[in-house]
Amino acid sequence: MLTYLLGPILALLPKAWRESMPDAGFVNWRIATTLSGVGESLIALIALMYWYSYSVTTWVSRGLDLALDGKMPSGVTDHEIGFTALLVFAMHPLTWLIAYAGVEGMVRFVGTFTETYLGIFPLFVLEKIIRKVSGRSEPDLAKAAGYSQGHLSSYVGAIREKATLRKIAEVPDELCFTGRPPDEFLEIRACRRKADWTPPRTVRYQDGFYRLEAYSEGSAPRPFRYTLRKLSAGVMGRTVLVYSPEEAPVLTKS
Repeated sequence: MLTYLLGPILALLPKAWRESMPDAGFVNWRIATTLSGVGESLIALIALMYWYSYSVTTWVSRGLDLALDGKMPSGVTDHEIGFTALLVFAMHPLTWLIAYAGVEGMVRFVGTFTETYLGIFPLFVLEKIIRKVSGRSEPDLAKAAGYSQGHLSSYVGAIREKATLRKIAEVPDELCFTGRPPDEFLEIRACRRKADWTPPRTVRYQDGFYRLEAYSEGSAPRPFRYTLRKLSAGVMGRTVLVYSPEEAPVLTKS
């Protein structure tokens, strides 16, 4: 419920701000960002339609009034007035602002296919300014997402990875338990990369807590492998990842 109600709003924020929110670990960011991006585009489309109807109608009406009052050159036709109104609409800053919001929403939506959950650009810039002024260090986005989000080449690489994964069928995760307390390990082998699973994050699975020790890549059909060490105790917090697979995982022991 949190994902569908509050998630789309929180998805507008930069990643660092989202993760600082209480209960952020319980939000499915893929769904939340999808709803947020599509919603942003739909709102922009509705706003553009309303702005077009209001502005063009108003400017055409004013132009006709000026023509009837003789304040325009003789020979000006209603088609020329309508074309001028369209030109003004196309060049108006508000038109461009609404169009930008629509495009940004679609970019954010498409980004979810590569597990890139983007906030809106103005808040991203604001977060950078605050970070610069306060002197805080830049977070390692490359480690957080598995690739650098700040460079086009890395983004293309993520798209290439997504295209490769399309050839790999989606299968349930495989869980391999090894060792005994206090050195009990869990290896999760997945067919898809898990967002925000970067060492040394804490992961909750069922009633147990684990520390994510390492990440590696193997072969198909489950190329993404996460090694976790079971903790003797744990407490839920905003930074704890909740592992709750939709399909029952395959359990193995060694």
